[in-house]
Amino acid sequence: MVAIKAPDNYRHEAGIIQRIGEYVKPLASRVTILTSPTAWNLTREAVEASLKAAEVHWQVHFLSGPCHLPTIEGLAEQAQRQRSELIVGIGGGRVLDSAKAVGKLLDDLSVITVPTIAATCAAWSPVTVLYNAQGGQDGHIRLTRFPQWVLLDSTIIARAPVRFLRAGIVDALAKWFEFAPYQRNGADDLGLTLKVNAAQLAFDTLRDIGEQAVADNERGLDTAALRRATDANIALAGLANSIVDEIDRIGISHRIHDLLTHEPGVHHHWLHGEIVGFALAVQSQLDSDAPELRQTLLRLLQQYHTPLTLAQLGVNDSPQHVAGIAQKFTLPADVAARLPFTIDAGKLTHALLTAAEAPATHTAAA
Repeated sequence: MVAIKAPDNYRHEAGIIQRIGEYVKPLASRVTILTSPTAWNLTREAVEASLKAAEVHWQVHFLSGPCHLPTIEGLAEQAQRQRSELIVGIGGGRVLDSAKAVGKLLDDLSVITVPTIAATCAAWSPVTVLYNAQGGQDGHIRLTRFPQWVLLDSTIIARAPVRFLRAGIVDALAKWFEFAPYQRNGADDLGLTLKVNAAQLAFDTLRDIGEQAVADNERGLDTAALRRATDANIALAGLANSIVDEIDRIGISHRIHDLLTHEPGVHHHWLHGEIVGFALAVQSQLDSDAPELRQTLLRLLQQYHTPLTLAQLGVNDSPQHVAGIAQKFTLPADVAARLPFTIDAGKLTHALLTAAEAPATHTAAA
C-alpha cells in the first residue's frame, strides 16, 4: 500500500489574496476565518473587499497561544454556532494547523489555508500538531480530509520577516536528512523512495537558491528564487510528509524537537524550524558513519542562523539535566531497527551536549 495525501489544489501567485472570494464562493456563503492579529493586519483590506464582492458572509476569530486542543474545540463550537460552511486559516503554522483541526472536528468541513509566512509546511501537512498550554508538543490529529485550496500570495511572503524563511528552509531540509537514512539499511520500497525523492528535490532546490531567496526576502523583493524556496518549504516538504505506506518512519530530529519543546521557554523563544535545526545537529552527531554529511549539514545550519547549542536555546546544559532529557526520548522498536544508527540515553545525552562540534577527521595510518 502506498498513499499520497495532498490538498485538492495548490496555487501560488502574486496578488491572489485580492481574489480570495473567487475561491471561497464556490464552496461556501458563510465562512469562519481563523487568523492572528499580525496576519489579519496584512490581509484584512484585501480579504474583506474580495469576500464582500463575492457576497460571502464571514466571522473572524483570532488564535491566541499555541495550537491547543481545548482552544481548537472552542473555535469549532463557535464556527458551528455561526453555521459556517468553510474554515479559512490565514497566518503561520499554528493558525493553519488550528484551521485544519477545526475542519476535522466539524465532520471534515472544507478548509482553505492561506500561509502568510514560509516557516513550515503546515498549510499542506497531513496532520495538525498539538501543544499543551505551556507550549510543549502534545500529540497530533491526523487529517482524513485535506485543504480544498492552499493559496499563497508571493507579495505577502516577500514582506514577511526573513527569520521565518530561514526557519522554513531548515525545516524543509530536515525532511531529506530524516528520511534518507532509512534507505541505508537496504530499504527500497516505493513509499520510502517517493518520500526521499520529494525531500531530495526540496534539498536540491534550497541548496541552489536558498541563499538568494533569503537575500531577496531581506529586501522585500518578490522574486523567482523566493517563490521557489517558498514552494520547497511548503509544497515539497509537505509532499514528503504526505507519502505513507504500511511502515512507520519517524523523523528523528522532529522527535527530538518534540522533546525540547517541553523545556521552559524554548517554544516561546524559538521557531519550529530553528528547534528542528538544533535537533538535526543532534541527529547527525548520533550518526557517526556519515561525517561528511555532518559537515554539509553544519554549514547549512550556520548559514540559516540555527542555534547549535543547548545554551543558545536557553536550555540548562548541565550533564545531569541533559541526561534527564535524554531519558524521556522514546522510539518504537520497529522504527529504531530500520535506522542505520542506534539511539540510547547515553548516546543522546552526548549528542545533545556536543551538537555544535565539528565531525572528527580520520587520517590514514602511516
